[in-house]
Amino acid sequence: MRVSCALSLTIPTVALAQTRSPKRGLVFVPNSNSPEDNKIWVQSGSDLTWYYNYGSTPSPAFDNVPQDQFEFVPMLWGAIGDTSFLESVQGQIDSGRNIKHVLGFNEPDSQYGGGSNIQPSVAADVWVKNVAPLADRGVKLGLPACTGGWGGIPWLQQFLGNCSELISTDDAKKNCTYDFVAIHWYGNFEGLASHMGSYAAAFPNVTQWITEYNLDNQDLATTQSFYNTSSEYLDRMDSVGRYSLFGSFRSSDSNVGPNAVMLNNDGQLTDIGSWYLGINVTGVEPQSKTGKRTPTAYSVVFALAVMAAFVIG
Repeated sequence: MRVSCALSLTIPTVALAQTRSPKRGLVFVPNSNSPEDNKIWVQSGSDLTWYYNYGSTPSPAFDNVPQDQFEFVPMLWGAIGDTSFLESVQGQIDSGRNIKHVLGFNEPDSQYGGGSNIQPSVAADVWVKNVAPLADRGVKLGLPACTGGWGGIPWLQQFLGNCSELISTDDAKKNCTYDFVAIHWYGNFEGLASHMGSYAAAFPNVTQWITEYNLDNQDLATTQSFYNTSSEYLDRMDSVGRYSLFGSFRSSDSNVGPNAVMLNNDGQLTDIGSWYLGINVTGVEPQSKTGKRTPTAYSVVFALAVMAAFVIG
């Protein structure tokens, strides 16, 4: 009886880890040395409904997947001196691709780690010429995704002020419009929740997309715990429209630590990868090769839960 009681208590933990959600998307950062990994994200049963690739055009890897099944979201990554982004997105719409959303600049408040490093006034000018006109085509606009640092929100506020100056006249003040804010965070769950709260205060009643997040460079148990806690939180928050975990690569390719990944070194789904796709736990260790499986805490719980169900049945 004691064993049965203990087993029954572990079952909800497994259910939490395997929760499905239409909010989940893919940050697509493929490695040309392992193109076979690309099909993993659109396999039968995958929970992912949308993706972005830091660019303005869809990835050829998903050419055979309809837009209404796996929505491509274009991004204007950095400053440009023309209207090529606008022309690209309009061209896709005119050719029949149903572009519903676009993402603004990638970490314009940073010159490090992939940040586009743009002054707010320059970004505002590019936005007015390339992004704002898409609203007339029914496209929803996402504000630039700043880093998780203290300067992100002030950068956005300056950007919006500069944007307003560009479109206002002596007779009428106008504000640049947007439909959602994009948030990046690398750190623990408490920090993520607090950072989201800061955005909610600065941009009240605006939908949030968490377009990059993870707990980087931690041990496996801590990383898995963060994933489960954060995904449960993001799924139940009505203010969150979509989210995308940054980790769709092999452990050996990771710049967020070897454990914060969805694939092991042979391209097999880790537990976090399988949970994120809404499929069964794999027990594959992130740093392993040839499908090595280890009895992680969650995989052990899953096995015990199955045994418990069999015994009770």
